[in-house]
Amino acid sequence: MNKKTIVVKFGTSTLTQGSPKLNSPHMMEIVRQIAQLHNDGFRIVIVTSGAIAAGRHYLNHPQLPPTIASKQLLAAVGQSQLIQAWEKLFAIYDIHIGQLLLTRADIEDRERFLNARDTLHALLDNHIIPVINENDAVATAEIKVGDNDNLSALVAILVQAEQLYLLTDQQGLFDSDPRKNPGAKLIPVVEQITDHIRSIAGGSGTNLGTGGMMTKIIAADVATRSGIETIIAPGNRPNVIADLAYEQNIGTKFIAHQSDRLESRKQWLFAAPSAGIITIDDGAKNAILEQNKSLLPAGIINVEGLFSRGEVVKIRTQSGKDIALGMPRYNSDALQLIKGRKSADIENVLGYEYGAVAMHRDDMIILS
Repeated sequence: MNKKTIVVKFGTSTLTQGSPKLNSPHMMEIVRQIAQLHNDGFRIVIVTSGAIAAGRHYLNHPQLPPTIASKQLLAAVGQSQLIQAWEKLFAIYDIHIGQLLLTRADIEDRERFLNARDTLHALLDNHIIPVINENDAVATAEIKVGDNDNLSALVAILVQAEQLYLLTDQQGLFDSDPRKNPGAKLIPVVEQITDHIRSIAGGSGTNLGTGGMMTKIIAADVATRSGIETIIAPGNRPNVIADLAYEQNIGTKFIAHQSDRLESRKQWLFAAPSAGIITIDDGAKNAILEQNKSLLPAGIINVEGLFSRGEVVKIRTQSGKDIALGMPRYNSDALQLIKGRKSADIENVLGYEYGAVAMHRDDMIILS
C-alpha cells in the first residue's frame, strides 16, 4: 500500500533536549518512530539541525570568536558526528540512510535541483531514508536564522511531499509568547498565514540553534502555498511523529492551499527565461498535448542554444509554435547526439543516462 511522503525537520533544541549535546536516548525514540513508519510504507525524509551543537560538544566547548568562520568550523566538525549518530541508531533497525548536504543555491540552480531531486527519489525508491542538513561549513553567505526551517520547506517541494512536520521545543504556535504569558493559548489550526499570524510569532527560542517561530511561519507559508500541509509540533511529545502521520491533532496545523500541488511546484520552478529551443515532430506534439506524455529523444528534430541539464527551454512544433516550457534531463550537447534516436540507445551514445525520456511530463508546462 502506498503511503504519503513526509518531511520531518528537527531543530537543535529537539535533538539536544535543552542540553549542550545531542541527546542519544531522545534521538533513539525519534528513530524508533520513523522506523515504524518506514516499515509501514511511509516515505520519510529527515531535515536535521544540530551540527554546530554537536561540533561544539565534540571540541569540548572551545572559546571561539563570534564569527561566521567559527560557526563553519563547528559545523564542519559536528556534521560527521551528527550523521554518525543518526546512522548508528537507524542501523539498530537495519535501515540505511543517505546523507545530503544542501544549500539554498542547490535548490535554486536548476541543474543542481534536478540532481538533488533524482538522488532523493532514488534513495526513497530503494527504501533508504534521506538525512539532509544545510551545508553550513561551505556556505558563502552568513548562516541566517532558520535556514533549516526554510530548507525543509524547499525539500518538501523537491520530493512532492504531502506533509511537512517542523518539530521544536514549543507545543506549536500560541496567540502570545507562552514564555512570557502563562495564559497564552495554543492555535490548533491556521487556515491562512496573515499579518496577524506573523506578528505573534516570536524570536529564536534557544541559544543552541538558529531557528525561531518566525522562521517556521515563513517555512509553513512556502510549503502551504505549494499544497503541502505543515504542522509545528513539540519534538519532546511521546510518539509525536507516528501520531501525526496517523492524523492525530497535535500542535498547530497549517492548511495547504487548495491548488494543484504539481502545478504549484512548476510555478516555483519555471521563474526563469528560456535558455534554448527544442523542435519536435508531430508525433511528439500529439503525445505531449493529447496524451499528456513525456518527450522522448525520438521525437526531437532540432536543438537550438547552449543549455545545461535543468535549464528552462521552449518546446516548439515544426510549424514554429511554442507549445510548452520544460526542463530537459540532458544538456544541449547530449540532446544533439540523441535526437531522433530510441530511448534504448541513450546509454550507448552518451555513455550514461538520466532516464529514458528527454524531458519528463512533470517537468513541463503547457502554454495556452
